[in-house]
Amino acid sequence: MAALPGTSVLVRTWFGDDAAWECLVRLVRTPSDDGFLANVTPVDDLAFAGLGAEALKAEQRPGPLVSFLADRRTLVHAEFPVLAVWVLPRGPGDRRDDRPFRVLPSELWSVENNINLANMDWADFAGSVDTGGVFRGF
Repeated sequence: MAALPGTSVLVRTWFGDDAAWECLVRLVRTPSDDGFLANVTPVDDLAFAGLGAEALKAEQRPGPLVSFLADRRTLVHAEFPVLAVWVLPRGPGDRRDDRPFRVLPSELWSVENNINLANMDWADFAGSVDTGGVFRGF
């Protein structure tokens, strides 16, 4: 398996629709209305086919606190809900609820920027998901 960079990544894990992946990458690379942009490196490598959240945590090089997965659910859904994954290893006594949640591409910048800069905590976003488990913004 290829090594991931020491930055937040958007890893493609399902390879059934190339056009959907290209559309998702375009959406993630589109700045918000206020000019904010997610600092993520898209990773399109068959070696990561089927990669799950726990495996991403194990593969992620030190640096970011959050990275993202574009799995089958992401790429077949009209809104492309990306899976956000807390990738920082737990320290002794860390009881943080760091379960993954989904985020729309238009809000991925907010999760990536604010988590990696420690402006906000995981719970701020995870606690603001809708009934389908998707963060759509504040």
